[in-house]
Amino acid sequence: MADDKVRSNVIRGFTAGIPHNVALGIECTELGESRSTFVLRYDPKLVGNPDTGTIHGGAITALLDGASGAAVFAAITEWRPIATIDLRIDYLRAAVPPRDVNAKAHCYKVTRNVAFVRAVAFHDDEHDPIATSAATFMLGIKTGQKDPPDPPDPPDPPDPPDPIDKS
Repeated sequence: MADDKVRSNVIRGFTAGIPHNVALGIECTELGESRSTFVLRYDPKLVGNPDTGTIHGGAITALLDGASGAAVFAAITEWRPIATIDLRIDYLRAAVPPRDVNAKAHCYKVTRNVAFVRAVAFHDDEHDPIATSAATFMLGIKTGQKDPPDPPDPPDPPDPPDPIDKS
């Protein structure tokens, strides 16, 4: 029961605790072993092409990045900050308006410093994708702490005496 309560709090955190997700209408709906499921609710403010009503690709990018990051958190054994190193997305077709877009992500490998994730965005069937992604995340980044300043460079040595100077 405690695991379900913790999982529920984490899911709520990914949905309501990240202002970017709130602004875009992105919700975490499921979190499991190294996996996450998110949904991007259709909203006219996210339309990239007013003639067709299609959601802008940037919103789908945010959806895939968020789901991928959540999958990393689901895969690591202790909390530590992460950062997206690389996110490659293949857009395969347009999302159909006015439908929500789902995303499933799987963190398939975690090393000491890097996690690797694959994700897919889709409407009803993940085998009929809107977009797919491959991402890498750095693990254990510093969180806003400033590194101490580098020590000053030593002063330049004095110039050697001029052997021709007659003074």
